Amino acid sequence: MTGGIPVTGGRPDRLGRFGQPGPDVAVYVISIAAELTGLHAQTLRSYDRLGIVSPGRSGGGGRRYSWHDIELLREVAELTAAGIGLEGVRRILQLEHQVDALRERVVELETDLAAAGRLLRTTVQNTTITKNLPAVRSPDIGHAVTVWRRGRF
Repeated sequence: MTGGIPVTGGRPDRLGRFGQPGPDVAVYVISIAAELTGLHAQTLRSYDRLGIVSPGRSGGGGRRYSWHDIELLREVAELTAAGIGLEGVRRILQLEHQVDALRERVVELETDLAAAGRLLRTTVQNTTITKNLPAVRSPDIGHAVTVWRRGRF
């Protein structure tokens, strides 16, 4: 993570559907990323230096952009075209990332809550069943003990 913004550009060995790279797999060189976003390659380098969009790196150190990075660069271009400064863009991206993380956490908590509810219902049902069972009386101690005598068996 750079400056609170997640560093993207996933592992190159992950494939999505139909054997194509997934959205987080870093496969696009800077010239292709520039063409896909309509931004100059130098602008992409600046965004990387500023930590706004940090692509993955190849073994030789070259930048490799994922599809997610391309979409993020397009969003940055829209925001700057609307007159928002780069610090404002950085903050917006941080907040969007935070909102996404919170949404994921809400889903986790809802799943945990549903599981706890099921456990509670099961516990209540089991408690109700045992309350309805007749009480078992303990046997008279005199009948429960057999005295052993030598030579008797």
